[in-house]
Amino acid sequence: MKKKSILSCIILIFLALALSGCLDIFNIDDSTVYVTHTTKISYKISYGYDIECSGSGKYEITYRCDIPDETINTNIVLTSVHDSSYSDELLATFNWIKYWEIISTVNKNYDLGITTSVISESYLVDSLDGDGALTIQEIKDFHPDLINRYCNAQSSEEVTYINPDNQDIAALAAGILADAGTDNSFLIAKDLFIWLKSHTSYIHHENSGNPQTASYTLEHKEGDCDDLSFLYISLCRALDIPARFIRGFQIEETIAISHAWTEVFVGGDLGFDGWIPVECAGVSDDPEVEVNQNFGVERAYHLRIFKDDGTDESLNVSLSGILYKKYSPDRNVEPTSKIIVSDYTILESKELIIDENLNRYYR
Repeated sequence: MKKKSILSCIILIFLALALSGCLDIFNIDDSTVYVTHTTKISYKISYGYDIECSGSGKYEITYRCDIPDETINTNIVLTSVHDSSYSDELLATFNWIKYWEIISTVNKNYDLGITTSVISESYLVDSLDGDGALTIQEIKDFHPDLINRYCNAQSSEEVTYINPDNQDIAALAAGILADAGTDNSFLIAKDLFIWLKSHTSYIHHENSGNPQTASYTLEHKEGDCDDLSFLYISLCRALDIPARFIRGFQIEETIAISHAWTEVFVGGDLGFDGWIPVECAGVSDDPEVEVNQNFGVERAYHLRIFKDDGTDESLNVSLSGILYKKYSPDRNVEPTSKIIVSDYTILESKELIIDENLNRYYR
């Protein structure tokens, strides 16, 4: 399984600032105004693995490199693949990848991965009042395929990470629904998010391997981006609101870090074909700030590379990285993860406005 990168202090500082929602806030009349921040960027990103093979004996290397996902707020230009011995593969329904399967006895240094140019703009759902969203019953009636695909538990290597069937998770979600007084899927998803941001904290796991299960995160009330996303997805699914995880990177000048966030299906003409983005890893202690800046929002610095299809295979693939096998004790295979950001340019910076009617826009 892929080990999570050990982040440097500067990356942790960036993560805290980027997701905190703790930008300066001031009020004009009944509107809330967040100070100007970056809303559109362009950059080039190279990622993959450098692999040094030395010694003697046979070896096998398997690497699946995810390709960035072009959405309505992100323009992707694939400029190069580093090693031409790849094949194209469609994985977990939605995800085109570059796939390397190398079997050799030759001593060689491999550069497996891609370089992509990106123009990305912040996206937000322009109202927080839930207007236009489907009710939970309407989702069941009109989108049974999504209920079947995205309201189930998901496991990887016999560990259930997303678990809407867990008794405590299901009871908590049912209580939030009962208190809400509405069946509007957007508003219920927002209430679940408010509970998450009111009762859990973001933490970074030093030297950690696999993520926590949703039930563990609920019990301990803290987790990183994977852990909090899995708990939030479980809460949504417990109420038959389809939800899925998104994997990718966070970008800041020369820094890119692996990241995970979520999408929730609320239907209507909201979001990406009814799916709205939700960032669960903010660190503000003010739930209202978290809703304003992270619910129904995907920042310009998010780069999607993997979209869940609701299956165990999807989760397992998402949590795995490069694989290799050595057939001789004299064979050395040393992979090194590589993520390089260059040509980073800020194209636009704007204020975020939330008016008295819960309309939201950049100015």
